[in-house]
Amino acid sequence: MNLPPAITLIEVGPRDGLQNEREIVPVEGKVAFVEALADAGLREIEVSSFVSPKWVPQLSDAAEVFARLKPRPDVAYSALVPNMKGLERALACGVRRIAVFTAATEGFCRRNINMTVDGSLDVFRPVVAEAKKQGVFVRGYVSVVFGCPYEGAVDPAKAVAVAHRLADLGCDELSLGDTIGVAVPAGVEAVLSLLKFPVAQTAMHFHDTRGTALANAFQAAIMGCSRFDASAGGFGGCPYAPGAAGNVATEDLVYAFEGCGSKTGVDLHRLAAASRLAGVALRKEPPGRMYRALKSATC
Repeated sequence: MNLPPAITLIEVGPRDGLQNEREIVPVEGKVAFVEALADAGLREIEVSSFVSPKWVPQLSDAAEVFARLKPRPDVAYSALVPNMKGLERALACGVRRIAVFTAATEGFCRRNINMTVDGSLDVFRPVVAEAKKQGVFVRGYVSVVFGCPYEGAVDPAKAVAVAHRLADLGCDELSLGDTIGVAVPAGVEAVLSLLKFPVAQTAMHFHDTRGTALANAFQAAIMGCSRFDASAGGFGGCPYAPGAAGNVATEDLVYAFEGCGSKTGVDLHRLAAASRLAGVALRKEPPGRMYRALKSATC
């Protein structure tokens, strides 16, 4: 396989992995989880979100978590922001990497953030402009790129058009999300073939609802993508995507890509230990396949 020699994994477990969990993880537990992920070799970690505590109670302590994290010059911590107020809160905490988000369909955008796609872009235009003025790195998420729980299959051209509009705001990176886990490699090829944004600045965000996340990641990698979002232990889901499984487990991507010669820089056993910390805090077993294999000593 013609894969990139190195793969960058953007760890989203502390934010995307925890946000849908009912068991509230205390600040110290979140800080320990993030620092264990950094100890495992992950160099880009999405720590939390500065959304309203009313909508995501699990992440209401974002400022406290950032305040307690010890600075690491080789680790980039980031946060999701929903609007200008969220950006102001993030900047006040010293956050230098943010993410904004929209969706490929009107149905999901309305359910997720209570606005149209056009409305979301209008909200984020000044946010991105101010972030860039402050020298802050901006990532742009596009949800339900391959399929929507409210509108069904998504035309690749429609999804890519939304991605291009988000990029036009000035985002440094795009993350294309299979929020409900319906993508297959042919769909990944169709989307990436239409995308005019640089592949080096594009990350793929796969959920593993139907067990196709690894295959999708390899299809993207064959097409030159080397950046992938992942969640330690496979935790995650979305409150507006009923039945969707968590993000592809970070352990699964590390094992698969390293086994095929693409370096990730991540220590698999230390990563599993970080996932175990999250599992204890959440009082549930991490669902990731590689995590379970390591636990049962079959690998």
